[in-house]
Amino acid sequence: MRAVQVPHPKGPFEIVERDIPEPAPGSVRIKVQACGVCHSDSLVKEGIFPGIQYPRVPGHEIVGVIDALGSGVQGWTVGQRVGVGWHGGYCGRCEPCRRGEFFACVLGLVTGITSDGGYAEYMTAPFSALAAFPDELNSADAAPLMCAGVTTYNALRNSGARAGELVAVLGLGGLGHLGVQYAAKMGFRTVAIARGADKEALARKLGAWHYIDSQAQDPAAELLKLGGAKVVLATITNGDAMTAVMGGLGIKGTFMILGAPPSLTVSPFLLIGGSRSIRGWYSGTSIDSQDTLAFSLLSNVKSMNQVFPLEKANEAYELMMSGKARFRAVLTTGK
Repeated sequence: MRAVQVPHPKGPFEIVERDIPEPAPGSVRIKVQACGVCHSDSLVKEGIFPGIQYPRVPGHEIVGVIDALGSGVQGWTVGQRVGVGWHGGYCGRCEPCRRGEFFACVLGLVTGITSDGGYAEYMTAPFSALAAFPDELNSADAAPLMCAGVTTYNALRNSGARAGELVAVLGLGGLGHLGVQYAAKMGFRTVAIARGADKEALARKLGAWHYIDSQAQDPAAELLKLGGAKVVLATITNGDAMTAVMGGLGIKGTFMILGAPPSLTVSPFLLIGGSRSIRGWYSGTSIDSQDTLAFSLLSNVKSMNQVFPLEKANEAYELMMSGKARFRAVLTTGK
């Protein structure tokens, strides 16, 4: 099979020939159809995540078809369409998962980081990592829902906001364009915040009830004029831009951080004075991914993607890292 691997930290992507892997007990082999290119893939490319064994095949927004079953696999069949996210061993059913201690899980696999991922024609994954993939969804179109989708959807449904309340989505990029759609479909009064008046048309098309141009307006003041946000979903990676929006939280509002800036300045008085809170959010488990796919199909939430063949992984990755991808990059294998 063909695979795209990183030979060592900060190494180049290499297209190599590998033996098709055999599934271990409790795992399945997947014939990969599509794999999204995510910013988290830089953890492998740059050697940021500790303990990675190289060479490593990245990729954790995977859609494919089960090609073979390892011993002990239950509930899955050859030929079944499945999705796999970065939470390669986190099923959502065991006690560490229920406590939110995902890295304490004995399975402890992170697809594309501690195990080989989807930048390849075949891969293996524990059956606990699988999400049933609806036949109605196209593989290349929906691959980003396995990370970008579940991250935004799962954050919103666990944010404490109720339908009709004011929810702001900060950023209209790879995460934000999905966050606006999910927020609108969940019935929130959805406010999109981004830089530039030119993005308003897109925000409205995605379902935003109101748009704030952070270049021309004070986003915190504008949110307060609307009554204050119950939730701000921060999908960007700029700490200063996040700080500029925090003052727009309403009483007992929650600022949910999905993007990871190098640093962030927070006013304790803002938090104390209005019982406001800041909360980080990860992606989710395989069950969360399955819920995301079902909701996306039901509500017609779609990722906006640029699609590349597997051999153009480097081009897709560079486009994503530069912020020029509109809005997600996806690799396809032709399988």
